Amino acid sequence: MTMMTLVQNLAQGEIKTGNVRNWILENIIPLVLLAVALLLLWLGGGKGDNAGVMRRLAGVVVALAIIGLAVSGVGVNVGEWIAGLFTRG
Repeated sequence: MTMMTLVQNLAQGEIKTGNVRNWILENIIPLVLLAVALLLLWLGGGKGDNAGVMRRLAGVVVALAIIGLAVSGVGVNVGEWIAGLFTRG
């Protein structure tokens, strides 16, 4: 099998990224969340800066909400709802 035949066979098929997406959701996201939690504890927990930890935690919650919208696929519906607030239906 030549390289050109291989490229033609690959070009005929459909490239899917479902497995990569699942791997990222199952492995990378929990590791990032664990790292963020440890970082929050290290930065403010030991110093008694509870207000600073809560401010950072609010940012993490917003980031998680954005990730949740991106992963669930309802981002389009939310965007249409926000656009509907400024336009006439």
